[in-house]
Amino acid sequence: MEPNVQVAAIDDASLTRRRMVLAGLVAMCVACLLLLAPGQALAQKYGAKAAPELVRFFGTYTGSAQVTRANGEVEDRDMQVEIREAGEGFWVKWTTKRMKADGQVSAKSYDIFFEPGGRGDLYSAAMRQNVFGHAVPLDPLKGEPYVWARLDKDTLTVFSLFIDANGDYEMQQYDRTLVEGGIDLHFSSHRNGFPRLEARSFLARD
Repeated sequence: MEPNVQVAAIDDASLTRRRMVLAGLVAMCVACLLLLAPGQALAQKYGAKAAPELVRFFGTYTGSAQVTRANGEVEDRDMQVEIREAGEGFWVKWTTKRMKADGQVSAKSYDIFFEPGGRGDLYSAAMRQNVFGHAVPLDPLKGEPYVWARLDKDTLTVFSLFIDANGDYEMQQYDRTLVEGGIDLHFSSHRNGFPRLEARSFLARD
């Protein structure tokens, strides 16, 4: 009887070790899922093919900001940005509204599709189609804006370059950083390297 009892004890110990290893593996899997959950959940919601790091930004954000001009003047603007899935890239639309001196509301809206640029986390703007039907950026030397985007951890940045007929240029930069409840926006505009406009704001996720 004793040999049988000893074998049973060995089997129980082996089973306990296996259970402990399995429990550890389950815990690791759960931790990984928790880290990826926000991006994966949004990817399922929008059916996105884009990377989970990018999918985290998908949604609509609304808020207001005070825009400061180079001369110190300040004006209030209402802002909304919408970021959605578009294949392996993304589509972004941002709208700004301001009250003019005559009491009328002036609104500007931009709508751009971005696709992977082939260089890490850079995205090129596909704003028109060429003769082959492929989406390509606009030509800044023809007075059209040249736009691209960069994903750096929790910050998605959109750059816009404008070139005037006389060769003067303007660079606009929109930094949108994920924070709890929405995004922190930092907008800056420079003309020929000199500051022109700047704004900071929190935009809440709708």
